Amino acid sequence: MSSVPVNIEWLSDCSGCHIAIIDLHEKLLAVLNEISIQRCPVLTDVKDYPHATLGLISGAIRSEHDRHAAEEMRKSCDVVIAWGSCAVYGGIAGAGNVHTCADIFDSVYVNNKTTITTACPHSDKISNLEASVTPLDNAIDVDLYLPGCPPHSAFVFDALLAILEGRSPRTATGESVCARCKRRMEKTEVDRIKKNSEGVPDREQCLLSQGYLCMGSVTLDRCMAPCPQNGVTCTGCAGATMQVLAEPNRDIRTEIAERMSRLTKIPKEAIVREIEKTSKTHYSYTMSSPMIGEKPTFLIQKWTDEERNDYEQDHNY
Repeated sequence: MSSVPVNIEWLSDCSGCHIAIIDLHEKLLAVLNEISIQRCPVLTDVKDYPHATLGLISGAIRSEHDRHAAEEMRKSCDVVIAWGSCAVYGGIAGAGNVHTCADIFDSVYVNNKTTITTACPHSDKISNLEASVTPLDNAIDVDLYLPGCPPHSAFVFDALLAILEGRSPRTATGESVCARCKRRMEKTEVDRIKKNSEGVPDREQCLLSQGYLCMGSVTLDRCMAPCPQNGVTCTGCAGATMQVLAEPNRDIRTEIAERMSRLTKIPKEAIVREIEKTSKTHYSYTMSSPMIGEKPTFLIQKWTDEERNDYEQDHNY
């Protein structure tokens, strides 16, 4: 049997999904025996888009170059996988949607303490930013979604084999990160929200019960829960569960607040407000997805403006 030709493209992301392939370790050999990588920005110097059976695309649509590359991949590949949370939801680049392109350019390249320049004009050699950050399926049709930052190697391996064998992935389920976490949920006397850097969490008790804002209960399991099981709060990197995404009136902040207020003595309203104050963190992976960004309950511009005003008042700006 001849190997399956594969094209890989890297849009606006950090390259973590590419590194996740290496995390397959010896299983990588089983995959490489079945595929032939033709285009891959970190491995080959191929500039065009040869025909391929399978296309893996990581990263969000942030620039005109991203959209062009995505369209070329769609034309050349029979099957396209949105690979990682940036491709599936828009990822952390979505925070740019709270600001204008001009403001971002000015802050990063001009009025920046680490940039020595008197002027930084736009270059025709650099692709223009699009008006907003969007997921991959805003530009092209997608056949399979594989969220995660990056997806756990077990999910990557199963997805690739599923495509090669013509079946549906077996590993992926609709369960939350909490379903994999072994911590014990129980009612406590905790009456305030703790910072992640505050204290050392109990090894066995649920982080919500201890007053830490953990997003495991509203996050899709594509990681096998390494963070909460090792005392680190889940940041939601695999995106929201389908219950949150599909229900117009379900929201990340209210779902977490409902559970946390039942497990502690912290008022639900205080939890909601705290998540709103840190909305760029708690919605960082999914805010540019229409399934979150277009919810009537998602008011990130209002929340960030309020937080900026509070900060300026506290610091006498």
